[in-house]
Amino acid sequence: MRIGILGLGRIGTFHAETLSGLDVVESLVVADPFADAAKAAAERFGAEFADSPEAVLAAGVDGLVVAAATDAHPALILAGVAAGVPVFCEKPVARTMREGVAVLKAVEGGEVPVQIGYNRRFDAGFAAARAAVRAGELGRLHTVRATTLDPAPPPPAYIASSGGIFRDCSVHDFDIIRWVTGREVTEVYAAGGNRGAEYIKDAGDSDTTGAVLTLDDGTIAVVSNSRYNARGYDVRLELHGFQDSVAVGLDEQLPLRSLEPSVTFPAGTAHAFFMDRFADAYRAELTAFTEVVAGARPSPCTLADALEAGWIAEACTLSLREHRPVTLAEVRTA
Repeated sequence: MRIGILGLGRIGTFHAETLSGLDVVESLVVADPFADAAKAAAERFGAEFADSPEAVLAAGVDGLVVAAATDAHPALILAGVAAGVPVFCEKPVARTMREGVAVLKAVEGGEVPVQIGYNRRFDAGFAAARAAVRAGELGRLHTVRATTLDPAPPPPAYIASSGGIFRDCSVHDFDIIRWVTGREVTEVYAAGGNRGAEYIKDAGDSDTTGAVLTLDDGTIAVVSNSRYNARGYDVRLELHGFQDSVAVGLDEQLPLRSLEPSVTFPAGTAHAFFMDRFADAYRAELTAFTEVVAGARPSPCTLADALEAGWIAEACTLSLREHRPVTLAEVRTA
């Protein structure tokens, strides 16, 4: 199998390394607006260098991985689909929901699959949580708690163009809540604060947020996010039902210190960053994409899935700005 990669920044290079280690992938073709980055990746992974997205598609690739800047996602997704090449694209689909909806409308009904990169769907713990919910092991759910805490904030340039913490960070929690519970969010209420770097506040963003989501069956989901967690990268999910409660992320590398007497958990080295916390999930995600390319399975995270998480982020952003509950129906029609 021959895979093209567009964008060789941090995540694109990471994907190139992962793909080069998969037995089913025979060769890579890489391109980046910064030619030196693509050439370095080509040399490192034994890939073929191309000077443009068009050249990658012309090289006869079987699948296309889009890891370029967000602004480029819509055009690159559509170019791949137009060429009849299955596409894997890192989230988000586009910078705005309007653009994302336009991409969905342009490709829906077609036969070329598109997979959006929400890696937590491929993590063993989250997959086990979904299976437990589907099997009825927890009974009816009443409370969900999701947490994503970064060890340090991104640089100012990223913050200025990310669209805000709900769109670039919390959206992973929103997606996994939908995927694990099988329910849709109907209403949100969000709060946020700034206790850290001034450049985050200056960009109109918050460095720490909380959101209460009401699901369509009445379950309450509480989402907590921050750009600051001194002990490391903390991602967890709790599911509380009338028959049982389970948690994801309570491993020996949990970046949290217990103050209970005689408790030694967690004893391992704390997770430092998303790439080490989810290394296995990324490999499983890209393995799944090769199966999509081979026609062995449908997309495990469609454009429509990604846009649903995006609508929740839009609703939370509006709720924080206006200090009020916001329904999903309201933002969809805005």
